[in-house]
Amino acid sequence: MGKLIITAALTGAEVGRAQQPALPITPEEIGIAAAECVAAGAAIVHLHGRLADGTPTQDAAVYREIIQAVRARCDAIVQVSTGGAVGMTAAERLAPVTLSPEMATLSMGSVNFGNEVFLNLPADIEAFAQAIAEHGAKAELEIFDAGMMATARRWLAKGKLASPAHFDFVLGVPGAMPGTPEALMYLVSQLPEGATWTVAGIGPAQLTLGAIAIALGGHVRVGFEDNIFFRKGELATSNAQLVQRIAAIGRLMERPPVTPDEARRMLGLRSRSGA
Repeated sequence: MGKLIITAALTGAEVGRAQQPALPITPEEIGIAAAECVAAGAAIVHLHGRLADGTPTQDAAVYREIIQAVRARCDAIVQVSTGGAVGMTAAERLAPVTLSPEMATLSMGSVNFGNEVFLNLPADIEAFAQAIAEHGAKAELEIFDAGMMATARRWLAKGKLASPAHFDFVLGVPGAMPGTPEALMYLVSQLPEGATWTVAGIGPAQLTLGAIAIALGGHVRVGFEDNIFFRKGELATSNAQLVQRIAAIGRLMERPPVTPDEARRMLGLRSRSGA
């Protein structure tokens, strides 16, 4: 089934220091966390911006500092979020894509998100897809619900999204598909030919779905954005601790983690040298 791509979702937009004291917030902290995760086995770092007080931001200047801090310390594939935080405008959320990252997320629809609604109008999704392509990034299609998968398949068939596609199944968000093996198996059954995929289990689903994904030939996202615990009642000490555990499971199942450059080849990205 090939080697394992591990994505580290370092910060997110929802978790605060009160919940997870080790949460990286400043560009320097995020850069250090990224390097620790690459050393532990991650190939991709999924980035969200924060202001100094922890407030979520999609400001391109903040993302530029974060990307510089990451690249100064490691060779991770840089993936920026276009999800931002609930309530941000489409224009706000798209700003980091102007920095021409290697990858950018693209949520394929709207979804209830706890007590709020994460809104993605079809016209905005299309504009995001075009901007991601124009800036030379690869879209990671974020799937929170079954209807988003149907939309992605329809858009791929119409040529509105680039193929082969890379998907991220985000499972366990209150209001969306549950973090269950059955939900994951359904989405995997709907994958278009040639697609690659990652699963991001929320909370306690992170470890279980990660292990299942490894067995199925998929890839895994871990990190504080999705889960702040190492085990029930025990906070993780770092993002790298979560990466290290899923990398160890991958090795035990004969799917060792790839390096960032190996992941670039697997995902069809250019190497950092441009080759």
